[in-house]
Order: sequence, then structure tokens, then C-alpha cells
Amino acid sequence: MTGTAKTHSTQPATAGRDAEDVRSDLHVLFEPRETGGIAIEVESRVAPYYGAAIQTQASQVLKELGVSNARVHIRDQGALPFAIAARLEAAVRRAGLGEGKRALPEQVVQPLASAKDRVRRSRLYLPGSEPKFFINAGLHGPDAVILDLEDSVHAAEKDTARILVRNALRGVSFGAAERMVRINQLPMGLVDLDEVIPEGPDLVLIPKVERAEQLVEADGRIHEISTRCRLDRPVWLMPILESALGIENAFSIVSASERIAALTIGLEDYTADLGVVKTTQGDESWYARLRLVNAARAADVQAIDSVYGDVDDLDGLRRWGERSRALGFQGMGCIHPRQIPVIHEAFAPSPAEIQKALRIVAAFEDAQRRGLGVVSLGSKMIDAPVVHRALKLVGQAKAMGLLPPEKG
Repeated sequence: MTGTAKTHSTQPATAGRDAEDVRSDLHVLFEPRETGGIAIEVESRVAPYYGAAIQTQASQVLKELGVSNARVHIRDQGALPFAIAARLEAAVRRAGLGEGKRALPEQVVQPLASAKDRVRRSRLYLPGSEPKFFINAGLHGPDAVILDLEDSVHAAEKDTARILVRNALRGVSFGAAERMVRINQLPMGLVDLDEVIPEGPDLVLIPKVERAEQLVEADGRIHEISTRCRLDRPVWLMPILESALGIENAFSIVSASERIAALTIGLEDYTADLGVVKTTQGDESWYARLRLVNAARAADVQAIDSVYGDVDDLDGLRRWGERSRALGFQGMGCIHPRQIPVIHEAFAPSPAEIQKALRIVAAFEDAQRRGLGVVSLGSKMIDAPVVHRALKLVGQAKAMGLLPPEKG
């Protein structure tokens, strides 16, 4: 959008980060003025190569935001266009200008819409205020990335982070990873939805859910935005239960919306609510995790476990993941790329499990062809629940790429 806006403030506004160790980001100082047009100064180690491009983009962003008179100083630390546009827009908004306008980066090719029951073994958390983590996140091979607007973002940077995340959804390729956003606790999270939903995230995580009404409110807001923006792809929901009350209300929460694809737990907040220490064995959260799995299964959605906080303890992570899968979870969160392959291994059926399941499925199909009501495998009779479990495991193995797809 373009247009002209009155200057509401003569006070400077800033956005972004300014330090020697900053990477893939920039700092913007924006000074609105009554006259004099636009003056842009760019500091950058790569100014001989990209200084003119940054100047051109900054001029275009200011035009789209309706700014016609301002001084702008940019200190660039290797930022890509999506981050440049986000930091400039944030500074303009902080100065009281650009109301109702957005400066969107060029859109990358969006991935196919995410299926409700897709594989979600791993979801990699990325701080929503740190563009350096976005750029190569998809190369690590997570099933999903989470652009986080909640705990990893300082309270004073919530406004800038939601613009940065919005632009990342539009201007960054995350490869095959499902694109998730963790919004803030409602009602602040509704403002996050207003910003990010028009760019079509695949799934939204809603933190600290304790009542079904919170899901109804979020669902309604997403429906309203999707209708207005004519979005043609689904936006799924994943409530995060982080308190004793949330766990007790698990089934009513997970049943509150057709958008809910999965249910998960936040163990740091949950154990704090109980007043107990979070351990690597997880005995203190056993009841909560079992109740969550049961509620998710009853509602026919996925149960997803919490993160394992010690990024150096890969053996402990593997044990946690294996126990988690045994409880009925289908995946978990991660906070470092090195955790991804360990999690994928922990949540994958073993070769022995796959071969046994294939034999059961083959015996079932043979019995069906022969018109037999009883399925046998060697000297053992196989009843319907065993067949159902085997069929499900084979389907999971195919979805994880552990078995070749069926030939058409």
C-alpha cells in the first residue's frame, strides 16, 4: 500500500539490534520530520556491494508506509530483504506512522498446504526476534519450525518480532518443514494472529491454555482473518497445556475446534505450577503426559511431547524420546538442530517392528482374499486390534520414509 500520513511524532524511533556480534540483522534509527523529503544513510561492511540495494529497498518501504519526510540511519549486519523491511516498518510504527499499512517483502514459493495428520516428530524452536536463525533452519531437516513470539522474545520487542515473523513467513523458504508460529498468551496472542495469519502459517501454537473458550476465541479470530484475506489453505492449531488446570481440562480443550491437529505440553511451566523440580526421568509429569495422550487419542489428534532442555545430553534425549513414543506421543519439541536426528530415531519404529507389522498386514490381506474371518500368523491367531495397530505402524513407516511408497 502507498499513501501519505501526517507526522504524529518528532521523536526518533529505533528497531533492530546494534552490536558487533549481530548477524543477519540491522539497526534502524528513524527520525520523522515535517519537510525535507527522505534522507537515508547506510552503514554496512558490504556497502560497496549492497549499499545501493539497501537504499533502494528502504526508499520503497517508506513509500509503501506513506512516509514522505524523514531521516533514516541504517546500520546493517548482513540482513536479508525480509529483515530490512521488517525493521524499517517496526521503527516507522514506533514513531506513530504507517498506521494500517504494511511493507511486505517479495513472496517465496509457498510449500503445499500442511495435512492435519502429517508427520510431526520434531519441531525446532526459533526465537522470533532473531532473523539469523530463520535463514538456514530448513536445512537441518526438522519436520516443523516454530517461529516463536512468546517466551524467547523480550516483552519490549513483541511488536517488532511479530512483524519480523510475518515477513519470514512470506520471504523465507523453510524447505519441507511445516511452518508453525507460537503466539503469545491470549489476549495478546490475538494481535499476533492479526499480523501473521494473512501470510498463511501452517499451524499456530497457543500457549498456556486452560479452558476450551480460549481455543474458540482463537479459532474465531483465524476464521475472520482468513475470510477477509481469502486464504485458501488451512491453519491448524496446537494448544499447549502448561498448568494443572489445563491438564484437567485436556479433553474439552482438544475438542474445542476442528482446527486442532495436535495437543502438547509445556513441562517447565507445568512443573512450576505443581511446585516440583523437572527431572530428566519425568516421573513428576507422568500423570499429566498420560492424561494428555489419552485426551488427544480420544479426540483423534496427535499427542506431542515437550522439549528436552539439555542440548548436550543426547543419550538422555534418546531415552526420553523412546519412553515418550512408548507412552503414545508422536513427536516432541527441540531447541537445537543437533537434537533433530536423535528425535527422529527415537520416534521411528525399529526394523524389527516394521517387519513384524508387514507380516501381520500380509497375513491379514491373505485372509481377506481367501474370505477367512480369522487371521493367523504361524501358530498364532491375530485379532482385529493387532491388525489395526500393524496397519497404523506401516502407514507411519511410509510417512517417515522408512518404507518405499506403494507403486501406482
